[in-house]
Amino acid sequence: MPELGRVCVRDSGGSVLPGGFWAAVSVWLEKAQVLNKRLCGSCIEKSWDLTQQGEEDGTLQQLLPLLAELSCPGGDEEVLRAIRANEKPGEERVILLRSLIPKSNPHYSCTEPRREIVIKDASSRVVTFLPLEEPSQGHIRVKKNNIYQIRLAHVADDEWSLSLITLYSEGWDSDGVVYPKISWMKNELLSRLAKWSTEDRKSDFKSTLSLIAVEKYSKLYQSLKEKYKDMVKVWPEVTDPEKFVYEDVAIATYLIVLWEEERLVNGVTKKQTFIDLGCGNGLLVHILGNEGHPGRGIDVRRRKIWDMYGPQTILEECAITPSDEHLFPDADWIIGNHSDELTPWLPVIAARSSYSCRYFVLPCCFYSFYGKYNRKSSKKTQYREYLDFVTDIGTRCGFNVEEDCLRIPSTKRVCLIGKSRTYQPEEESQIDKARTQYIASCSNDTSDSACITEDPVHSVHGGESSDVSPDDPDTGHKNWLSSFRPRDKVEQIRNCALLPRDFIDKVVLQVAQLLLHQSTKDKPDPDDNGTEKTWIRGRCLPIREVAEVLGKETLQRLKNECGGLQTLLRNNHQVFEVLNAKVSIRNWSQDEQFPSNKTKAEAKKRLLPDVLKTRLCWFYVNHPHGCPRASAKCPYAHGPEELRPSTLPERKKHRPYESH
Repeated sequence: MPELGRVCVRDSGGSVLPGGFWAAVSVWLEKAQVLNKRLCGSCIEKSWDLTQQGEEDGTLQQLLPLLAELSCPGGDEEVLRAIRANEKPGEERVILLRSLIPKSNPHYSCTEPRREIVIKDASSRVVTFLPLEEPSQGHIRVKKNNIYQIRLAHVADDEWSLSLITLYSEGWDSDGVVYPKISWMKNELLSRLAKWSTEDRKSDFKSTLSLIAVEKYSKLYQSLKEKYKDMVKVWPEVTDPEKFVYEDVAIATYLIVLWEEERLVNGVTKKQTFIDLGCGNGLLVHILGNEGHPGRGIDVRRRKIWDMYGPQTILEECAITPSDEHLFPDADWIIGNHSDELTPWLPVIAARSSYSCRYFVLPCCFYSFYGKYNRKSSKKTQYREYLDFVTDIGTRCGFNVEEDCLRIPSTKRVCLIGKSRTYQPEEESQIDKARTQYIASCSNDTSDSACITEDPVHSVHGGESSDVSPDDPDTGHKNWLSSFRPRDKVEQIRNCALLPRDFIDKVVLQVAQLLLHQSTKDKPDPDDNGTEKTWIRGRCLPIREVAEVLGKETLQRLKNECGGLQTLLRNNHQVFEVLNAKVSIRNWSQDEQFPSNKTKAEAKKRLLPDVLKTRLCWFYVNHPHGCPRASAKCPYAHGPEELRPSTLPERKKHRPYESH
């Protein structure tokens, strides 16, 4: 076999390889889409350990002759003998049947999975890939031109090498999707496997789509993505349409596959019903309803896009307060997709709605029963700790909680699922007392320690908290928590943009003077024409150091805006450049606002023609050396005489200044 590439790696501690090699290979085997972005995924259909004695099933009996009779004129006979020798004693060999699932695209319309045989030879540290093709119905053969191996070899001491080898380098048949080009195999696949082989790849999270069939998911996702892609064109909200549409399509796909498999296990055909609490734009409700699952969505605030769905999509504008009034005994599933303050209540609502009710929650913002969730351990990331907290709630409510990672364009993509109970229906009363006391115990835990009882389900200690409110005199329904406050119906803008203008200007000037202080004591030397050679930017300081100079009252006011000092500095991007938790005066001496190699994010900040010269240039007014640009090259006005009215729609007015 011709060797196409080799990468050397070092195992400095002497404890990573060869185990790290097999861990890296497993990623390529089970999650091929991580490397090959033109694939939806991959899945291991079957696995046979040839070192274990056992009866061969029909599939293996069909595959072994393909290997035993493999003939490749001009190929490496030593490699061929190794492929054929599947009963050689003393060798650790595993045969896998893997499917690769391509994405559909205009240049590659086939989305049918492609199969291949994979031989893992642990004793030789070699993994061999033999693609299969079916030229006619029922006739399978090995695609010889695309056979390849990845080998790990020990060179000396802590030095190892990974090699990529093919049977026929000249005859490699690339379709650019399932069978990438040789150059990609060398430059991407081999180098990434080498990198991963010596990395500690332990993760706090489960594998993506670990609870459902990847092949079913991939096919359905492609279908739904095509079906609902036009939503991107008509999206009336200010949010990013591509992100939200395709994210909701992916979540809907996951739920539909999960529910289909649930029906198969339970032997039923009736599609599950659902309630989506905090449904937001309602697209998930719309898709699930269109695909045959009866349900409705509830949110405290109506969205413009709701009117586009039609009467068949049931969406209600209502504030959900955890209480007996908001139980859903007729729903099979309770959904919480980025449900914010309702997230910890989802397992409780599902548990109390009915014994058969299940839940799906996708946590995003960190809330406890009593408000913002306070971090308790520095040993975990805040996200991992919060997921454990919501998992613990589900467990204490009597659910067997499962975790999975969704394939969505979000950093918060771990979902928690409660499908079954840990107790019998006749124990409901006792378990509900434990739930009530657990919620009450968390009221004393908003800052220090975790809510702990010895048995999460079957132990009951103490009495009910006084924070659990009595029956509502108007409705007769029992509220579960008197201090719970749903989000406001009118969404508050708290990104420092609506702070009083004089307050913003004061902070900006104070920070700028701090940065310029050391650099403006001396004027720069003039050149021969009398103009200054340099324009002073001042120093770069950590934001933490800048914050220490500002008063506590100022910092608290900024913090109340859900952003803080860094948000205000970023908002004033003409003046400041914020990078790696440090702030400096932006280099305004460049002829253009952004250099030619500008990023996509920077390009978006370019001023539109409608806003040119509608605000005074901060540097012209405040910098000790003025604005370094000529008036014609500065998008801001150099003096009141250059100001012109903006033609853009009027923004919300700044809040009036209030001293605290």
